[in-house]
Amino acid sequence: MANEDTGEPALTGAAEREDDWLLEPWAPRPWGSAALLGVAGLVVHFLSGVPDPTPWRAAATGFVAVASLSLAVTFAPGRAKPSLIFSLLAGLVVAGLAWRVESAGDRYAAPEFWFAAGLLAVGLALPLFQAGFHRLRWQTPYKVAHFHVWTDAISLAGAAAFTGLSWALVWLLAALFELIQIDILRELVAEEWFGLTFAGAAFGAALGTLRNQLRILGTLQSVVLLVFSLLAVPLAAALAVFLVAVIFSGLDVLWEATRSATPVLLAIAVGSFVLVNAVVRDERADMSGSRIMRIAARILALGILPLTIFAAISMGMRIAQHGLSPERIWSLIAIAVGVAYGVGYFAAVLRGWRGEWDERLRRANMHLAVATCVIAFILALPIVDFGAVSARNQVARLNSGKVSVEDFDYAALRWDFGDAGRRALERLAKVGNGKVASLASDTVAMRNRPYGTTSMNERRQISYKPDLSRFDEQTADAIRAHLRDEIILCREGCRVINLGEVRQGRLIAVMTTSEYGTNPHLLLVKPKSAKAITQRIVDGALVHEHEELGRAPSADGVVELRPFTGVQVFVNGEPASQPFK
Repeated sequence: MANEDTGEPALTGAAEREDDWLLEPWAPRPWGSAALLGVAGLVVHFLSGVPDPTPWRAAATGFVAVASLSLAVTFAPGRAKPSLIFSLLAGLVVAGLAWRVESAGDRYAAPEFWFAAGLLAVGLALPLFQAGFHRLRWQTPYKVAHFHVWTDAISLAGAAAFTGLSWALVWLLAALFELIQIDILRELVAEEWFGLTFAGAAFGAALGTLRNQLRILGTLQSVVLLVFSLLAVPLAAALAVFLVAVIFSGLDVLWEATRSATPVLLAIAVGSFVLVNAVVRDERADMSGSRIMRIAARILALGILPLTIFAAISMGMRIAQHGLSPERIWSLIAIAVGVAYGVGYFAAVLRGWRGEWDERLRRANMHLAVATCVIAFILALPIVDFGAVSARNQVARLNSGKVSVEDFDYAALRWDFGDAGRRALERLAKVGNGKVASLASDTVAMRNRPYGTTSMNERRQISYKPDLSRFDEQTADAIRAHLRDEIILCREGCRVINLGEVRQGRLIAVMTTSEYGTNPHLLLVKPKSAKAITQRIVDGALVHEHEELGRAPSADGVVELRPFTGVQVFVNGEPASQPFK
C-alpha cells in the first residue's frame, strides 16, 4: 500500500519496508550508476584539474562528487524524489564547506577540520535518511538504520575494490596490446581526463550491482558481524585486566609508559564500540546465543566510559602543560563525543542489567548518532573561531606566568592560529613588556617560520657572516633578509658568490659549510622587489625549490654560470636524452 504523500510504500514495519521496495533489484541501476559517476568523474577532472583552484571550483567539485555519490547510493524507483532532494542538499552542504575552506587560506586555523566535520555529518545523515528518519523521527526502526549502515559500508568497500581490480585489468590489457605495437590503450590511460572518468564509471557499475543485491548483502552483513563478534571475548578479557591493573597501579603509569596514551585509549574505545554492536546486532533475535559472548559485550560496553575518561584526562594534562591549540580543541570535542557514547552505553547496561540492556543500547545508538550528526554539522558552520580561542588562552598563560617569556611559542601565534593569532602577536609587540615586545616584534618581522628558538638578533648576526661588500645596497639587503630567515644556510659559515645577471634578476650562489662539506645553493634576487628566492638548476631551468645542487664543489672551487652548446637525441620531435657534446 502506497503512502499518498510521498508515493512510497507505507511503512508498517521493517520487514514490509524491505520486502516491498528496499530490497528489490532494479535492472537499470548498474548502468545508471556507471553513467552518473562516470560523468561526475569527468566533470570533477575539469573542475579540479587546474594549478590554482578557486573557491567556486572547489565548491563545484564538492557538490558534483557528493551529490552524485549520494544519489547513486540512495536512488530507487519508489523514492526518486526524496533521494534527489537529499542528494542535492548533501552536495550543497559539502559545496559550502569546500568554498569556505578554499577561501580561508591562512586567515583561519585548521580549516580542514571544518570539512571533515561536514563530511561526518553527511555520512551519518545518509543511513538515517535511508531509514526514513526525516519522516518517522524517533519511531525509525533501529533494525532498518543498522541495516543501512552496514550495507552502505559493504557496498562502498566492494565498489572500491572492484575499481582497483578494473584499473589492474586496464593496465594489463594496455601492456598486452603494446606487445603488438598497438598503443591506443596505453595512450588513453595516460590522458588525465580518462582516470577519473573510468574510475567513476567502474565504481558506479559495481555500486549499482551491489545495491541490487541488498538481500545478499544483508546475509553478508550477518556473516561479517559474526566474524567480528569472535574478537569480543579476547578484547573484553584484556580490557578487564587493563582496568583492574590501572585501579591498583594508578593513572600515572599510563603517562609514564607512553606519550601516545590518548590515541591508544580512543582506538580501544572505538574497537569496543564496534565489537559490542557486532554482538548486539540489530535485534534481540539475531544476538549470539553464547552466554560468554553476551558477557563480553557487557564488559566492553561498560569499558568504553573509563577508556574515554582516561583519554580526556590525558588530553587535559597536555592542555594544562601546553595550552589550547585548534587541533587540541578538535581532539577535545572528539573525546567529549566518545565520553557521551561511554555514558550512554554505561547507563544502558546498568539500567537494563536484568535483561533489557541490549534494547536500551540500541536506542542509545540511535539517539547518539543523531546527536553526533547535529554536533558535527554545527561545528562545520562559521560559528566559533578555534584560532581565536586558542590565541586568547595562550596569551592568558603568558600574562599569568604559566609559561615563561622565553619559552612562549610566538611562532604558533604567527603561523598556527590564523588572523586572530597574528592580531594577538601584534598586540604583544606593541603593548607587551620589554622582552615580550622584542620577541613578538622579531616574530612579526620573520617571513618564514623559524626552526628552533633562535632570536631575531642572533639571526641578524648570522646574516652578516658572509662578505657582501661587492653588492649594491639593495641586493645586499635582499640577501641578508633571506639568510636571516633561512639561518640554516649560514649557521656554520658561508660565502656568497655573484654569478651575474640573468633574465629573472641577479643570480647568487650561497656556498654553505657544514660537517658534510661545502654545498652550493642558488639565490635569485629580483631587481624590482629585491625578493630573494632559493632555487636550483634542473635541466638548465631554474626551479623554485630549496635544495642542494646535484654536485658539490670543494670549498676553494670556482663557481661559474656558463652557456652550454651541445646536441640532444630527439624521437618524433620530442627530446629523448639529456644534452651532451
